[in-house]
Amino acid sequence: MSKFRGGDANINRDGRPKGSKNKNTQEVREAYQRLVEGNLENMSQWIQAVAAEDPAKAFDLMVKLSDFVIPKLARTELTGANGDDLFKDMKFEFGPSVAARLDSLEGLEDIEIDE
Repeated sequence: MSKFRGGDANINRDGRPKGSKNKNTQEVREAYQRLVEGNLENMSQWIQAVAAEDPAKAFDLMVKLSDFVIPKLARTELTGANGDDLFKDMKFEFGPSVAARLDSLEGLEDIEIDE
C-alpha cells in the first residue's frame, strides 16, 4: 500500500484536462457504435415491424434515434443591455390585404390577349 506524499512529482494535481475523454466512456461509446453499425439492417426491420402494429410508436422510435445522429440546436434569446425585449417596438407591414387588392380590381374590363 502506497502512501500519498506531498512532494511526489508524478501526481497530476490539475486532474484530467478539460474536454478530454474518459477512457472507459470512450470505450463504451465505441462498442455501442459498433453494435449499432452491425445491426443497421436489423434496426430497419425492427422499426418496420413496430410500424406494422403501431405507426406512432415507430415514429417515436425514429425521433429518439435521431437524437444520436442529429445534434440538438441550442435555444438563443436576444435581449437588450438591461434584458429588455429587442423586438417590442417592431412592426411588420406586408402590404394590402387580399380583400383590399380584390376590391381594387373591381370595375376593370377583361383584357384580351392576342396569342
